[in-house]
Amino acid sequence: MIEAHALTKRYGPKTAVDGVSFTVRPGLVTGFLGPNGAGKSTTMRMIVGLDRPTAGSVTVNGKAYQDSHAPLHEVGVLLDAKAVHSGRSAYNHLLGLGATHGIGAKRVKEVIEMTGLESVAKKRVGGFSLGMGQRLGIAAAMLGDPGTLILDEPVNGLDPEGVVWVRELVRFLASEGRTVLLSSHLMSEMALTADHIIVLGKGRILADAPVAEMVSASTVSSVRAVSPQAADIARLLVSPDVTITSVDAQTLQIVGLTSAAVGEAAATAGIVLHELTPIKGSLEDAYMNLTADAVEYRTGAYDPTQSGGAPVAAAAPAAFTATSTSEVSR
Repeated sequence: MIEAHALTKRYGPKTAVDGVSFTVRPGLVTGFLGPNGAGKSTTMRMIVGLDRPTAGSVTVNGKAYQDSHAPLHEVGVLLDAKAVHSGRSAYNHLLGLGATHGIGAKRVKEVIEMTGLESVAKKRVGGFSLGMGQRLGIAAAMLGDPGTLILDEPVNGLDPEGVVWVRELVRFLASEGRTVLLSSHLMSEMALTADHIIVLGKGRILADAPVAEMVSASTVSSVRAVSPQAADIARLLVSPDVTITSVDAQTLQIVGLTSAAVGEAAATAGIVLHELTPIKGSLEDAYMNLTADAVEYRTGAYDPTQSGGAPVAAAAPAAFTATSTSEVSR
């Protein structure tokens, strides 16, 4: 278990982490999300003693990381896969790490096999691709068979097979009762992997909840209806509690009603439906909504038709409102 209490880190006048408190529990994959500059890497570095907190504290299994007598056996860490002597082979790198904790060649061979590095184990790390470097970093994190894993962007540079492998690995490790803290910018992958999510923004906690709960609280479900009689459906469904947006001449996005309610209303009125699809919010939607005001490096939309490629604002679709039926008949 990882526990942070009012954890704070300042670099001169800049506050990178601002009084965050959270718990990463065993048996779950906890996703650690946030925009660039949110304080994720700084927080992970403080967990493993690479940065000293300005205030507050963080413990792993009840004690500070630096107080551990055998850290490789307690916490496996991947923060920077490039932090390896480029002239060493993967095998010798792992053997050297293992020697600090009395871990021998047998375990080194096990993690090499686990991570698919057999064919390159004797090659110099300097010639590794980004993906192979990530596999080596995961092998190093697993070397001591630790009960806690902290992995920063472990799927960075991996091919699709490697991404699936990491997903299955961390879920298996959590199922064994281990504590897993996983950082990634791939929302679709995090949605498939994580059980619980912690979101940082500008050094503060924006969300700390199970994935399903966070998505439900931060997104709006809607219904997509496609019909040659879209305007008739819109007039039929007008209500103070219903928002209807015209996506195009035949497509409506409806908020405030279920797909069953829309379908039944259309059937009763004899209106033809070509499509009726319930649309639920995604983890990516929830994340974007939560971090909308916490993005430090913001870009604009790109319009290739404008000289110089100047950023432009995206046009919003026209909306039907409950009080303006005249828009429906246009």
